Amino acid sequence: MSHVFPRHTKANPPTAATGDGCYIIDKSGKKYFDGSGGAAVSCLGHSDPDVTRAIKDQIDRIAFAHTGFFTSEPAEDLADLLIEHAPGDLDRVYFVSGGSEAMEAALKLARQYYLEKGEPSRHRVIARRQSYHGNTLGALATGGNQWRREPFSPLMIETTHISPCYEYRGRREDETAFDYGQRVANELESEILRLGAETVMAFVAEPVVGATAGALPPVEGYFKRVREICDQYGVLLILDEVMCGMGRTGTLFACDQDGVVPDILCIAKGLGAGYQPIGAMLCTSEIYGAIEDGSGFFQHGHTYIGHPTACAASLAVLKKLVGGVADRVMPMGEKLDASLRDAFGQHPHVGDIRGRGLFRGIELVEDRSTKTPFDPKRGVNKAVKKAAFEAGLICYPMGGTIDGVRGDHVLLAPPFILDDSQVAEVTEKLDRALKAAI
Repeated sequence: MSHVFPRHTKANPPTAATGDGCYIIDKSGKKYFDGSGGAAVSCLGHSDPDVTRAIKDQIDRIAFAHTGFFTSEPAEDLADLLIEHAPGDLDRVYFVSGGSEAMEAALKLARQYYLEKGEPSRHRVIARRQSYHGNTLGALATGGNQWRREPFSPLMIETTHISPCYEYRGRREDETAFDYGQRVANELESEILRLGAETVMAFVAEPVVGATAGALPPVEGYFKRVREICDQYGVLLILDEVMCGMGRTGTLFACDQDGVVPDILCIAKGLGAGYQPIGAMLCTSEIYGAIEDGSGFFQHGHTYIGHPTACAASLAVLKKLVGGVADRVMPMGEKLDASLRDAFGQHPHVGDIRGRGLFRGIELVEDRSTKTPFDPKRGVNKAVKKAAFEAGLICYPMGGTIDGVRGDHVLLAPPFILDDSQVAEVTEKLDRALKAAI
């Protein structure tokens, strides 16, 4: 009998024994292609020798040093390399142990920034429906997925939500994609004015929405309009690239493709590629300067921030990404997209195929012509996940795509090292899963 507290008490998952490139092999010897990288984590696969060597070398030197007393070479070098490639005037890096911690740090930094500036009334956060920003209470409150939020709503900070940029569901027949994007972006201005601009602290968004909406990209011009609105009303723009960043969408930082620079940016998952738990919050020199010239102390912290071993692993990962591995994402993503469209483009139960780079989503529907979703009671996403796993494919299906209750999608986020034959393998096994589940 296991004493591990699992994600689901009725589940009995196999034991992962070894990793081999894009595959995980369980204790019985069964091999699974990791088509979702866990949760868009394992961008380098499961057996990269350079990363494992970096971890071993760091442990031989020193495994841990508390940041209340020391910095470390891996943390300093990793921060330098991130800022070298970061957009705009992002200038400082605060290391944590994962995405939720990064988002919590971002929210607290935003609040303290305004306190340091003498604007204590700014405390409200605006985000988008069907977003996901983590499972700690501040991050969960910021997220817009009702199913995740509802049990804990009495514990949450004040947050309001506007429409997502969801072209497949939201664009009217009489408007262009650009006009649609401007319309939903302008909801931000309306919400700021409704709340009172002097009370609004930040707008939070994922450049490409991951878990809750299935690799949902914005339309052209959407984020540029969002940036304009934030600048007009003195609101910080916080971009959550925990899932879509670190090369996943084809550029190291996802926001680069939309031509915008946030005030605060959060990364994790692919930052450590699963080899060590790590995340980071990046902020501009202006925000850092407000703390430095004010109290001088960010009133926040965790035991394992800036962990030397985690930073050493991440530094090895980042060197590989900027050294050429991330260059594979766009061409391989195009091949995956073409393969998915060839197999499912006319599928009666596939409504939309979307995404960027090696971050792809398939929205499943009961009726393709009307976009009618399946009855949630059918649990289509769960059936697809189970059937794919039996076929030897790990993918990331979720329900509640439309509003937290209705809608099903499958998210794919394979390792960047996959080859052409594995693109075909993903498509073939997913096809088998859809046939078995629907």
